[in-house]
This record gives sequence, C-alpha cells and structure tokens, in this order.
Amino acid sequence: MTECYSVRVKGKVQGVGFRFYTQKTAKELGVRGFVKNMPNGSVYIEAEADPDSMEVFINWVNKGPEWARVDSVSLQKKPQEGFVDFMIK
Repeated sequence: MTECYSVRVKGKVQGVGFRFYTQKTAKELGVRGFVKNMPNGSVYIEAEADPDSMEVFINWVNKGPEWARVDSVSLQKKPQEGFVDFMIK
C-alpha cells in the first residue's frame, strides 16, 4: 500500500538546505515525489511511500535539517501520482 501526501512546511525553511536534505532523506527512505520553495517563504512537498517509510519521513520533515526552524507542518492526503524518484523543483 502506498500513502501519498501534499505537505506544507512553514518556518525558517528557505536558505538553510531544507530542499537538499529533504531530497537526501527521501531517497534514503525510498520516498518518491518532489520538494520546492514557495514564494511565501514556505516549502511544498508531494510525497509517496509505504506507510512505514512515510511515517519516518514526516517525522523528519517536522524537525528539518539542523539550520532550519520548522514552525508548522500541514499534511493533506492526495491521490497517488506514480512518482519514480524524489526531485528538487
């Protein structure tokens, strides 16, 4: 079974390597999808994975890399897209 979410991350999440480390963590866990910076200073992620990998990934997103400050994370279930990799957009 695959879980799929759109994720919005707010806080000090741009200019701190958030996208790079999100991609690195996703690839290590076998999560597929993408991450991108948004004009309002947030980060947007679409992610697909098995439930166990997704849980570990979302827990990581709630902390972010060392230099980031995550203030809020909102998750929304979405239909599966069939991503094959995890990219930075």
